[in-house]
Amino acid sequence: MSLRHILTSTALVLACAGTVQAQTAAAQTQRVVQGNRVSENVPAIPAELLERLNRYQNTRGANFGAWTQDGCLLIGTRFGETTQAHRVCQPLGMREQLTFYPEPVNSLAAAPGSGNGFVFGKDVGGNEFWQLYYFDLATRQTRLLTDGKARNEDPLFSHDGKQFAYSSTVRNGRDTDVWVMDFATGKSRAAVVEGGNWSAQDFSPDGKQLLVLKYVSASESYPGLVDLDSGKLTLFPVDGGKASISDFRFSHDGRAVYFVSDEPVDGKPQEFRTLRRHEPASGKFEVLSADIPWDVDQLSLSDDGKHLLFVSNEDGIGKLHVLSLPGHKEVRLPALPIGVIGRADFSPDGKRIALAINTATSPSDVYVIDLAAGQLARWTRSEVGGLDSTKFVAPSLIHYPTFDQAGGKPRSIPAFYYKPADLPTGKKVPVVIQIHGGPEGQSQPTFSANAQFLANELGVAMLVPNVRGSSGYGRTYLSLDNAEKREDSVKDIGALLDWVAKQPELDATRVGVYGGSYGGYMVLASLTHYSDRIRAGVDVVGISDFTTFLKNTESYRRDLRRAEYGDERLPEMKAVFERISPLKNAGKIRSPLFVAQGKNDPRVPYTEAEQIVKAVRGNGQPVWFLMFDDEGHGFQKKVNTDYFGAAMMEFWQRHLIGEK
Repeated sequence: MSLRHILTSTALVLACAGTVQAQTAAAQTQRVVQGNRVSENVPAIPAELLERLNRYQNTRGANFGAWTQDGCLLIGTRFGETTQAHRVCQPLGMREQLTFYPEPVNSLAAAPGSGNGFVFGKDVGGNEFWQLYYFDLATRQTRLLTDGKARNEDPLFSHDGKQFAYSSTVRNGRDTDVWVMDFATGKSRAAVVEGGNWSAQDFSPDGKQLLVLKYVSASESYPGLVDLDSGKLTLFPVDGGKASISDFRFSHDGRAVYFVSDEPVDGKPQEFRTLRRHEPASGKFEVLSADIPWDVDQLSLSDDGKHLLFVSNEDGIGKLHVLSLPGHKEVRLPALPIGVIGRADFSPDGKRIALAINTATSPSDVYVIDLAAGQLARWTRSEVGGLDSTKFVAPSLIHYPTFDQAGGKPRSIPAFYYKPADLPTGKKVPVVIQIHGGPEGQSQPTFSANAQFLANELGVAMLVPNVRGSSGYGRTYLSLDNAEKREDSVKDIGALLDWVAKQPELDATRVGVYGGSYGGYMVLASLTHYSDRIRAGVDVVGISDFTTFLKNTESYRRDLRRAEYGDERLPEMKAVFERISPLKNAGKIRSPLFVAQGKNDPRVPYTEAEQIVKAVRGNGQPVWFLMFDDEGHGFQKKVNTDYFGAAMMEFWQRHLIGEK
């Protein structure tokens, strides 16, 4: 391909510009601009590597969006550059593509009642200032529902389809309010303007009330009820004063609410989020999943009032549960593929359930359960690039001890271990440690083309840990890395390096670390602590300095992140940030580094990437830098993900797999 621009970079002024090392690094930095891609020091990708990667990069998945009123499914999948809305009307039926945008679409919500269309969200270049649109299935026309400028998300129809709620920053650009639209006229009014981050949860059956939720952090949220005629907001009390609460839903008769919470029960603290039912008038309260010692992740009720479904997250594996109403008796279900369950919901007539299932050896696909017959049907079969899926590697779940104690014994950290099927006799293999973002996220055994390529083509193992601070393992575990305890999660990576050194098949001298967002911070922090034990690192949209990150992240996110990381305006917290931020410790990074970033990232601004690149090059260390001008917090366009994936594999081949 022809290059539009090649020049020697003078924009990056190195921290140690007076030293011979820094001058040498600066002289060797080449910036290449090609279309929306900017790269520095990234070499040409060998044709042989591109050929080997091609089929892995042409795998695709399908995610369930919504049921339409005629019993078809709306799904999100990619056949071109980006994920678009498709419709499927029978098991393994034709996928009819409905939207054709250069940007990906999301948040599919079908209009109920007499509606014959659906809402979707779309931003520009990954900036996350989503606009909501309505697609009319009868006329095939699309119209803009929101203001065209603010950040709009979480579309929700009333049960009769006459009203439409959504969250928006349109009022002041900082707070996320709840708005309600009369769908016939298109006129919207603000329903919640209390400040903070609010979302609509469910309309009452008669459409006169709206359940809402204020989100503060993964461990703190506040539920409320809005009277839509008067505009009055009533906040529900939170037992214990502070809890994680989600998925508020009205019962079919409107007398009760179902919800998911980790509030104390009978005064006893709860580690996990359980499914609960409460009747405000009578005070009757029930915990419906008390026998499941894991988090409940999602909840849905059928429109006919006969069934309820929820999903439990059991050590990273999703388990679907269906209860008959009103007695809450478990309904026998057909066997499902073992994996991670995405969105699940009832058909409009309540007789079927659609859900997406993703496994370690197959991309996400959509299945439908017939409740009366107890049968499972597969509705999509996503491609795996023509590869033999029987050769895909399934990870094993391991637990390794870390530095501190829990319950009088060494604390155990869970991790998924992808091991190459054909281990070379008498030879140890390199390993990549992949660290999730969040930090309240959770790594689960989903399909990863990167993991499969590393294992099957390059003979590299992958370890995917859920270090402290990850969700899914209880309230205590979630809080173990908060604020000044931030680096304890980095110590969990040090403990994993110890575990690697004890495995006869793994080469402890060839370990790489990879992560995005908060996982990118973990990569950088791990390199500042363990550069002598980590051969190379790949940081994608990662935080390099908590103070500059909190200063420059979009205003609607700032307080949400302060709740997790700490408030940089407090002198004692700023001192912690000064001590632990990778930028302040860049001189300790002595391993090759690859930094990748989206220019439009509203969460972790691109300046976080530029400043760590500048600082590490100041040490005379080699740094590859890649930025896409049409991406945000991660990469969604196929041409970009393909290039980044190929560049990363070339980086591993040069700096991890090869002998020093």
